[in-house]
Parts: sequence; structure tokens; C-alpha cells
Amino acid sequence: MRRFNVFIVIATLFFTISCSKEIKKETFIIEKKLNLQAIEAYKEGMKALDEGDSLFAAKKFNEVEILFPQSELAPKSALMASYSYYIQDYYQDAVTELQRFIKVYPLHKNIDYAYYLLAISYYEQIVDEKKDLQSIINAKETFSFLIKKYPNTDYALDSTFKVGLIDDILASKEMYIGRYYFDKKKWIAAINRFRTVVDEYDTTIYAEEALHRLVEVYYRIGLVEEAEKYAVVLGYNYQSSIWYKKTYSLFDKNYEILTKKKLSENKKKSGKILKKFKSLLE
Repeated sequence: MRRFNVFIVIATLFFTISCSKEIKKETFIIEKKLNLQAIEAYKEGMKALDEGDSLFAAKKFNEVEILFPQSELAPKSALMASYSYYIQDYYQDAVTELQRFIKVYPLHKNIDYAYYLLAISYYEQIVDEKKDLQSIINAKETFSFLIKKYPNTDYALDSTFKVGLIDDILASKEMYIGRYYFDKKKWIAAINRFRTVVDEYDTTIYAEEALHRLVEVYYRIGLVEEAEKYAVVLGYNYQSSIWYKKTYSLFDKNYEILTKKKLSENKKKSGKILKKFKSLLE
């Protein structure tokens, strides 16, 4: 009886092992088949992309991720779907895909590219900065995050350049509104706008005009000393600028361009002048 029981146990183990091998074999065959299907769908997407049919390509890439989520091609396909929408100018669809990619695959090796493509997709949606700021804000925030998180990449280098362009756009908007308030003689509102440009966008092409406008406003409302302070900053940093000439013409109708010697005298009278205007405005 004992021998019979041992035989039963051995037979059961043998059967279990055999079944396990068969299951593994079948699983391997199924996985291989699915992987081949994923590869085929991915190739179809790439072919469509090469032929210029970006929307069909995006569809095929989405199929790979949805139907074969365990495939190593799934995250790559998600990223390629985003790119397909982007080159077709479907920027909002690209944004949606990229936001999902970043959430689902935060550790993917191409996550830096995903952030860059997301920022560019926001950037391309900038149409009129005077009416819609959201795309500008989203683009700048994403570019800035990329610069901080992945500073040693080519994406960070281009992102830095793009942030500079965005700052020009934002400064332009502030100047546009500031000029409007200036024309309406709403001096405080105008000052606030011009100060924003000087404080936050001091590296843009609008900084020198903003300084001149501040001089002009303060001069008109009788705060001559305040006007002179901004005039000195403008002269120190932008002596060859047309705005520098316009500024000093406010103080002297028979105006002559200040020489370096005269500017030096002004500096002595005004005390130590720092090159960065922010320190003077604190």
C-alpha cells in the first residue's frame, strides 16, 4: 500500500511538471506571436509616417500600446503617436498623449524628449499673446522644468533659447498694455507694467524702452529724482540706445549725448551704480 502511495505521488509530480512545461511552452508561443504582431503594427505605423500619413501612423502606434501593453514597443509607440500628432499640427492631441506618457512611463529612457516635445507642443499653440496667455505659461513652465531637470541635454540648450523668446513675448505684452495706460494718462497702471518688464524681463529687447517710459512717466508726474534714477540706469547700460537719447532729451531740450566723462560724473553724484537694475529698484 505504501509503495502504491509513493507511486501516486511520483506520478502526480511527473504530470504536474509535464503540464507546467507545456503551459510555459504555450505561453512562450503566445508571447512570441503577440510580439510579432506588435512589431508588425509598429512597422505599419513607421511606414505610414514615412509616407506622410501621420494620422494613420498615430492610429497604428496607439494600437500597439493598447493591444500589446506588455510589449517593449508599447512606450516607444506611445511616444511615436505623440510625435505623429505633433508633425500633423494636432498640438492638443500631442499634449494629451505626452501628458499620459509622462504619467505612465515616468522612468522611461526618453522621458526628457517627452518633456521637450510637450513644451514645443505648447509653444506652437501660441497665437496671440495679448488674448491668450495659457499656452505661453505652459510652454515656459515646461521648458524651465526641462532646463532644471535635464541641464546637460541638447533639449535643455534649445529650451533656454525658447525661454528667451517667450520672455520677449511676455515683455511685449506688458509694454503694449503699459503704452495703452500711458496714452490714457493712467500713470500708476503704466508704471506697474513698465516696472514688470524691468524687474522680470530685464534681458529682453524691451528693457531699455521700459526704462525710458519710466523716466517719462515719473518726469510727467513731477517725481524728477525718481526719473533721474532710471535715466542713470538706462545710460549706464544702454548708452548707445535711441531710448537713451530720448530720455535725456526730456531733461535738456538742447540735449547732447552724455560723454563717458559726464556719465562718470553722474555716477559719482548718484553713488555706486550696479549694472543690474534690479538692485537699484529694491
